[in-house]
Amino acid sequence: MTTHTVVHLLRHGEVHNPDGIMYGRLPGYQLSGRGVAMAERVAGVLGERDIVRVVASPLERARQTAAPLATVLELGVDVDERITEADNVFAGKTFGVGDGSLRRPSSWWHLRNPLRPSWGEPYTVVAERMLAAVADAVGSAAGREVVLVSHQLPIWVARCAVERRRLWHDPRQRRCSLASLTSVTFAGETPVRVSYSEPAADLLPVPSANQPTAGA
Repeated sequence: MTTHTVVHLLRHGEVHNPDGIMYGRLPGYQLSGRGVAMAERVAGVLGERDIVRVVASPLERARQTAAPLATVLELGVDVDERITEADNVFAGKTFGVGDGSLRRPSSWWHLRNPLRPSWGEPYTVVAERMLAAVADAVGSAAGREVVLVSHQLPIWVARCAVERRRLWHDPRQRRCSLASLTSVTFAGETPVRVSYSEPAADLLPVPSANQPTAGA
């Protein structure tokens, strides 16, 4: 009989970022009050499932999102560098058409190739490290479930790789909201189904018309 294992890729909750900084891998960016509520909501939804491991990116916002679920499940939180945020040369800056970041000629070179992308870690590298972490999660929880708390870009690229879609994409088209779950079901070591849900959909902020995504 084939063993079925589920790996839930959980994006962290909302981050306190009043200045709209592209925070990327920068330390010190933690969940907002609403982000904490999102994490608690996810814990309530997943707390009754057969989850045997909770793994988080080393960044504060991911570990904070993992904490309520780990508490409910009476588990520790493992940290895995492979599921961290993608590197980005714009980290620490505001990023948008009207705030100066895209108006400076020094920024244009980094935007020359959106297919790689030229402004940060290659999509292929992100996909490789994410899939390696997912494979290890499947191996450690055969027949049960694991939660990996990561970030929007790594989760989306991992999903594209699992579904054998191209990795380059329009960031505005990612289906990976705050505190969302991208759940991959494996039959043995083979992915057979991908599902998506938003346990904290009613808590999501409503973005303004021209508001850029400051971080993921």
